[in-house]
Amino acid sequence: MKHSSLLNDETNEILSTHSSFNVKNIFSGIRKAEKILSLLIVVSIFSGGCKKERNEIPDPLDRYTGLSSQVRLELEQARGASARYQHIDSALADGYADIAVNTENMGHHYMKTTLVDSIVDFKEPEILVYNKDKNGNLYLVAIEYAVPLNKPKPEGFTGSADVWDGNTGFQLWLLHAWLWSYNPDGVFHPTNSLIHLH
Repeated sequence: MKHSSLLNDETNEILSTHSSFNVKNIFSGIRKAEKILSLLIVVSIFSGGCKKERNEIPDPLDRYTGLSSQVRLELEQARGASARYQHIDSALADGYADIAVNTENMGHHYMKTTLVDSIVDFKEPEILVYNKDKNGNLYLVAIEYAVPLNKPKPEGFTGSADVWDGNTGFQLWLLHAWLWSYNPDGVFHPTNSLIHLH
């Protein structure tokens, strides 16, 4: 009987110890789960807000209608190649220089003169066009192609949608592509009514 009683006491003590251990683990687990759940809620709120903000500013290329799939592909290649120039420092480091052409409904022009020849390469625009935000920071709005005016009018993008301007002042054939800022008059229109100099 003594042996049985001793065994019961030891068993009760073990069970009591394990019960409190398990209860502690359970409460600790609940607290961890609450922290994780709170973190997930915060992350989902912020990511939802970012997604909404991105959706409020649609991709300019998605807003242009009537473009053939080939022209769209060429424009996407041009934009991909010019993406590195969204920050003016990258453009300056790559040889683009301010040519002091600051035009309302266009922007501030930076040119890489070594690219100016008779060849139109979608991935190497001769001119980058920037605008300034209210704080004076430059941001890329368009790219521009330039070919000497003494050369034949360039072929440019597939089809006849592109609008080459024979500019006698600069002695260049010029073509804008509004890839970074939507132009309601069309992706190739030389001016953009939404662009205002600050």
